[in-house]
Amino acid sequence: MENTETPTGPLAVDVIDITDPADPRVDDFRDLNSVDRRPDVPALPGGRIGKGLVIAEGVLVARRMIVSRFAPHAFFGVDRRMAELVDDLRDPSLAGVPFYRASADVMAEVIGFHLNRGVLAAARRPDELAVADVIADASTIAVLEGVNDHENIGSVFRNAAGLGVDGVIFGRGCADPLYRRCVRVSMGHALLVPFARYRDWPGDLDVLRDAGFTTVALTPGEGSVPLAGAVSGGRVAFLVGAEGPGLTEHTMRRCDVRARIPMSRGTDSLNVATAAALAFYERARV
Repeated sequence: MENTETPTGPLAVDVIDITDPADPRVDDFRDLNSVDRRPDVPALPGGRIGKGLVIAEGVLVARRMIVSRFAPHAFFGVDRRMAELVDDLRDPSLAGVPFYRASADVMAEVIGFHLNRGVLAAARRPDELAVADVIADASTIAVLEGVNDHENIGSVFRNAAGLGVDGVIFGRGCADPLYRRCVRVSMGHALLVPFARYRDWPGDLDVLRDAGFTTVALTPGEGSVPLAGAVSGGRVAFLVGAEGPGLTEHTMRRCDVRARIPMSRGTDSLNVATAAALAFYERARV
């Protein structure tokens, strides 16, 4: 263990050099691409229980994890990336948290590939937020149904953060928003934008209506109005569905309005994250 001092003071973390890729202290970062052993999934093949850790990749995402409710319990990275994080690693909340420092080659042997971003942070999952907590002070919400692509979910979070959406609600059939790829694609905003899950789908949409939200189903289908005409100044929840099938008819019947994005050149729809971003932008203009 090394008590690291910098020109402006000590770090809160404990810096520990790792030279042996088999060192069990870095097991929370091991085999990140392995279907059978990866640490960022709650359930492994064969019904085995996984660690379900939240993994942040890169300096920017690690910074966002530090200030999120997902408190990191360990870091793993090369010296250069630790130097880039030096101010963040003085945060008193990180007192005693280990920063496992290694060469790029040792790190690659542990995680299973060469990580250009050069640093990882790991956190345990806190208790999930309740829907009531996410919507309490919100004016704009995104609601997802059947969105099972991790990159799309990550992009929705990034778009939500950049365009003023207050929270994300997951309905039936959605992928894990804390999967490593989701967190990476979201640039860490999956850790900052609050989210919750509906347990009774789509019946729980009534919770939004009771809270004064206008529920807007994004669909190119019959009966939809242009998106710009469906965005009000009150509380709004935008519903988006999976690539291809979109929202189910049963869910859309529960919504107040169906809205479409005007398209050209015979295109019938957009990527779900792109469609959501356009809806968020229209809302930001109101």
